[in-house]
Amino acid sequence: MAATKKLASFRLPPLPTVGELIKLYNLRAEKQLSQNFLLDLRLTDKIVRQAGCLNDAHVCEVGPGPGGITRSILNAGAADLLVVEKDSRFIPGLKLLSEAAPGKLRIVHGDILTYRMDRGFPTHISKAWDQDPPNLHVIGNLPFSVSTPLIIKWLENVANRTGPFAFGRTRLTLTFQKEVAERLTASTGSRQRSRISIMAQYLCTVHSCFTIPGRAFVPKPEVDVGVVHFTPLVQPQIQQPFKLVEKVVRNVFQFRRKHCHKGVEKLFPEACRAELTQEMMQQADVDPILRPTELTIPHIRALADAYASLCRREPGLFGYEFREELRLKRLGAGYSPAADALRDTSGCTAPC
Repeated sequence: MAATKKLASFRLPPLPTVGELIKLYNLRAEKQLSQNFLLDLRLTDKIVRQAGCLNDAHVCEVGPGPGGITRSILNAGAADLLVVEKDSRFIPGLKLLSEAAPGKLRIVHGDILTYRMDRGFPTHISKAWDQDPPNLHVIGNLPFSVSTPLIIKWLENVANRTGPFAFGRTRLTLTFQKEVAERLTASTGSRQRSRISIMAQYLCTVHSCFTIPGRAFVPKPEVDVGVVHFTPLVQPQIQQPFKLVEKVVRNVFQFRRKHCHKGVEKLFPEACRAELTQEMMQQADVDPILRPTELTIPHIRALADAYASLCRREPGLFGYEFREELRLKRLGAGYSPAADALRDTSGCTAPC
C-alpha cells in the first residue's frame, strides 16, 4: 500500500498543450525580440533527436519560451534540464512544467549572453578534452537577434575551453535563420562561404540537420529556419588565439568579392601596408588573387600563423584597427593610438 502511495505521488498531472499555455498566460511573440513559437511537438521532437541520446543527460535549453522543446527534452529522458529564459512572461508556464517533472527541470530567469553556464552543472560530469563529449548538451530555438553573437561567443568559449566547454567537448544543437545556417556549414568556394563559416569550422564539426519552413512557427517569420549541430574538435584546425584568428578572418572577408590581399592589407597601417602585406602573403604561401570564398581553412591557418609571427616582431601591430583609424581620420583626428604604438616599436622603414 505504501509503495502504491509513493508511486501515485509521482504521477504527472495532465498538462495543457503549448498552444493552450500561450492562451492561458496571454503570451504574444515580441517582434523586437525576434521571438517565434514552435508549437508542433513532432518538430520539437525532431530537433531534440538531432542532439543524440538524451537518456540520463544533462541539458541546457536556451530561450525555452512557452516550453515546446522543453517538453521534448524531458520526454527524451533527460535527467537534468536547466532552462535559461530572459522573458519573465514565460516563467509561470515553465514552473508548471517543473512541477510536472519533479527534480528534473531547473529554471534560470536570465540572459544567456551573460549567464555562467560553467557554474550550472556539477563538475563530475566533465570529460577530458581528448575523450568523448560529456553527457551534456546545449539545445535551443534561438531568437534571430541573438543567434549570431551567441554562436560567436560560444565559439570563443570552445577555443578557450570555458563556459559550457569547461566540461569538455559539449555538443550544441541550435536553430538559426536559414541564411545563417547555410553560412555556418558552407564549403570552400560556395556563395555562402563567409567569416562565420571559417570561425565555426576551424573549431567544430558542423552539421546541417534539416530545415523548418517558416509557416511552422507562430508568428510566421519571413524566412525558413535551419537546425545545426556542432561538436567541438579535439584539435582546432588553427593553433592561434581566437581573437587573432577572428581578426584575420574579419579583415579578409570585409572585401569578399575582391582578391584576398585587399583585406589582408587592412591589417597594417598605411605606411607599412604594402611591405607587410607582401611579407605576410609570401610567408603564408597563399595566392594573393584568390577570393576570400576560395580560401580553405589551411589557407587561413597559414595566414594566421604569418600574422602572429609579424605581431611578435612588431609589438604594437595587433592593436592596430583600420576601421578605427578611418573613423578618427573622418573626425579630423588623423591618427590612431594603436598606430602610434606601432610607430614607436616597429621596424618599418617609413613612419607607421
